[in-house]
Amino acid sequence: MIATENQAAAIALEEEHTAHNYHPLPVVVAAGDGAWVTDIDGRRYLDCLAAYSAINFGHSNPMLLDAARAQLDRITLTSRAFHNDRLGPFVTALAALADKDMVLPMNTGAEAVETAIKVARAWGYRVKGVAADQANIIVASGNFHGRTTTIVSFSDDESAHNDFGPFTPGFRMVPYGEAAALAEAIDANTVAVLIEPIQGEAGIIVPPADYLPAVRELCTSNRVIFIADEIQSGLGRVGATFACDLVGVVPDLYLLGKALGGGIVPVSAVVGNDDILGVLRPGEHGSTFGGNPLAAAVGLAVVDLLETGEMQERARLLGKRLHAGLNRLTGHGVIAVRGAGLWAGVDIDPALGSGREVCELLLERGVLVKDTHGSTIRFAPPLVIDPADVDWAVDQLEAVLHELRA
Repeated sequence: MIATENQAAAIALEEEHTAHNYHPLPVVVAAGDGAWVTDIDGRRYLDCLAAYSAINFGHSNPMLLDAARAQLDRITLTSRAFHNDRLGPFVTALAALADKDMVLPMNTGAEAVETAIKVARAWGYRVKGVAADQANIIVASGNFHGRTTTIVSFSDDESAHNDFGPFTPGFRMVPYGEAAALAEAIDANTVAVLIEPIQGEAGIIVPPADYLPAVRELCTSNRVIFIADEIQSGLGRVGATFACDLVGVVPDLYLLGKALGGGIVPVSAVVGNDDILGVLRPGEHGSTFGGNPLAAAVGLAVVDLLETGEMQERARLLGKRLHAGLNRLTGHGVIAVRGAGLWAGVDIDPALGSGREVCELLLERGVLVKDTHGSTIRFAPPLVIDPADVDWAVDQLEAVLHELRA
């Protein structure tokens, strides 16, 4: 796709002084409303990425904007050196949503993962009795938990991992979805298992139905903390509050982020019970912006949106519609479709083109999606998307595939 003169100029300005750690599609977004965004030339696009699930509740959601505006007029930051009047209501509501009793607020998803790693190690030494510096945490192949130096230490994605060593020790990788391999990897020094209930960056990989229950049982029987990274899969995306809910599993720690900030401010959290999160002592962990009043006000509004279950049900029903539409393209340029709720990974026949090429052609037709790992593209529209727009997005993919096959 060739950008307009206006967009080309805006892109050139951005890229001249911005580190090239991203390769965006050639569109310059200027505004958004619901599931739609508008570029600087006034053309509208259906957003089927939702900022990697950070925009679960739509662009310019009035309830979330009202909460943010009201707080902007009061106070935005105090630091945790003092109490603020928004943090208490937020953590109380979020703990109740997760049926836990304690929340550790941070900012980004990667910070939540790093926090959980520190908590698990401290718990291992102070509660389980693991010898100093001997704790290990088991992770899964194909994982994506962030891009800090510790997190990429246990990534097998070359683009995230290579040339960033030396790496942090203390992690063991096992194949995703294989409970037997996990069981074999656990030893007396294992303090936690950290997994995504559904792997996002890997291509929306859904494990076998008995996998998460087996992980729960193995963690319980071996006195190991089960950490579920629900940063992308949680908060309504899969048709339930958490992806773990789909198979009736409750982890020890939920890692939340992205949608928790409503697309307005970065908000993340580790949610669990006092017997685990209570191991931290004052001064051992923190964040200047974590739990700030503005973030807490927006986060509370997000929890309010989820408490009724309406968003989760909408994602479940519209997800069925999305997957039915995508599955009918199987054998017609699509090799496989995976996912849950309004979240789908679509494997395109590589003989037709790369995932990037398909995304560029969809962009020309007014649909924004993102590729990953070669010929896989991801659909994750805001949960407020209209049913007709779900169908239209699938129709545009069908047209692109027909064009590539011609």
